[in-house]
Amino acid sequence: MNPLDLLRPDLAGFVPYASARRAGAAAAVRLDANEAPWPQPGDGLELNRYPEPQPAALRQALATLYGVHAEQVFVGRGSDEAIDLLLRAFCRAGQDGIVTLAPGFGLYRIAARVQGAACREVRLDPEAAFALTVEQVLAQVGADTRLVFLCSPNNPTGTSYHALVEPLLQALDRRALLVVDEAYIEFADTPSVAALLDRYPHLLVLRTLSKAHALAGARVGCLLAAPGVVRVIAAIAPPYPLPAPCVQAALQALSPPSLAVTVRRIAAIRAQRDHWQQQLARCPGVLRVWPSQGNFLLLRVADADGARRDLQAGGVMVRDVSSQPGLSGCLRVSIGSPEENARVLDLLSRREVAA
Repeated sequence: MNPLDLLRPDLAGFVPYASARRAGAAAAVRLDANEAPWPQPGDGLELNRYPEPQPAALRQALATLYGVHAEQVFVGRGSDEAIDLLLRAFCRAGQDGIVTLAPGFGLYRIAARVQGAACREVRLDPEAAFALTVEQVLAQVGADTRLVFLCSPNNPTGTSYHALVEPLLQALDRRALLVVDEAYIEFADTPSVAALLDRYPHLLVLRTLSKAHALAGARVGCLLAAPGVVRVIAAIAPPYPLPAPCVQAALQALSPPSLAVTVRRIAAIRAQRDHWQQQLARCPGVLRVWPSQGNFLLLRVADADGARRDLQAGGVMVRDVSSQPGLSGCLRVSIGSPEENARVLDLLSRREVAA
């Protein structure tokens, strides 16, 4: 399947904004972009100049990290930007749509609404541990479906659906593109599905440096896809999506010494997650703690709003996800440092005594 067959017809032959950096031009004297000729005092990054549209060094570093080719990598402002650009590229307003999970990451639905695209949801049952089948997904795929978003591990449930990726790809061939959001894959027991990219051109993978690599403030993420898809997404993206300091921070995070630290930190988060799940399950006010493949846990508590307010009064913020389908009374709690995790347990224990 050629994924560009599903591209919006009006974007065929789309000509991107013509900047000199995008065209690859280079010269000792640069007077093409109306930049300031002098940097700010103390500026070691030449911030008076526009950055590369798709920094070659960063693309190569990410390609090496994820085991793909550089031409299969689009780098943007977090994976959020890639989600938005995919909707823009493949969904015609009022005509095309997407399929996603509920409960699930809310940005897919928001991006669809902004684009004027329909959004069908596969409802997951918390009593069945949020299990998912290929048949459930296909039941929501219609003639207008262009993108199927599969967040795995899923946010906020922590459920992994990687075992379904290849069967879904086979079932969706010539029907829709499968977008696997691997924002939390570093914390999971299963490897990335990026190894399938060469076999299934209609597979797209989202990755981010925000979570495991501790760069949420830098906003660096990427789309892994067939080179043709990457070229289209880069063409419709803003000409300079990544600030130079963010690129430098990402390159530093991807250096061998930093990656070694990241590996140790991921192991610590996984150990804390499994330990903390057992500890929270013993709290009388906690009705259920679902197992997680992410860096967070989903809890059902007797009084979600009261628990959230008490935790916040004690200096701890958690996410109330009760408004999502099937998650009444549920909180999503990130795995923090051992000290932060102990504080949550202490606060919940005090609520238990008060009750």
